Amino acid sequence: MSDVILRAQGVGKRFGGFTALQGVDFEVCAGERLGLIGPNGSGKSTFTNCLAGAFPSHDGAFTFKGEALAGLKGHERARRGLARTFQLPRPFRGLSVIENVRVPLAYGARHDATDARAMECLESVELAAKAHRMPKELTQVELRRLELARATALRPDLLIADEAMAGLSHAEVDQILALLFRLNAAGTTIIMIEHVMRAVTEFSQRLAVFVAGRKVADGEPHAVLSMPEVEEAYLGK
Repeated sequence: MSDVILRAQGVGKRFGGFTALQGVDFEVCAGERLGLIGPNGSGKSTFTNCLAGAFPSHDGAFTFKGEALAGLKGHERARRGLARTFQLPRPFRGLSVIENVRVPLAYGARHDATDARAMECLESVELAAKAHRMPKELTQVELRRLELARATALRPDLLIADEAMAGLSHAEVDQILALLFRLNAAGTTIIMIEHVMRAVTEFSQRLAVFVAGRKVADGEPHAVLSMPEVEEAYLGK
């Protein structure tokens, strides 16, 4: 786990007169499980949106698998192996579960964009039995699983799991954790953005902390969480 798959250098983003990100340097190694935490409004989602191509950063640059991402749109970054989930699941409500997975397969122009590949994705998140159900028939944790199936349909090299456990019960959190561990074991590098601290500390090999648009800590999880500035800014101590 020594090759850097993602590098952010001096990334900054402004909205009018508000600075959402400033001078963020960030590296993720291939195969790593990294947790990204911080209080609401700390810049985590802005960083994710800049990385995934939802909108451009004003300063700095991202490099993914050794290639610059500048100028690439979101779908172009996805085709290069960069995937994300969303805080709120966004299935196509008029499509069945399996049809929802077919969409990224077709959009990504993959050679294996078949029903067999779509079913394989659903099997990986334990949704194969509900392949022909509609999203409205799924539970909250099943919607989270569908979101993961859609995000990983193109076999990404890097997955950003953005609050994939929000609103879930203790047992449901464990289910999503198990899925993420399996994805990582299969070779997917994962950035977990999460407020469920139990999940973050259990999953992450390394933690990075954002506060007010800056990265203020980066290191071994328990060491990072014990830092006074992290306790004060994030844990409210």
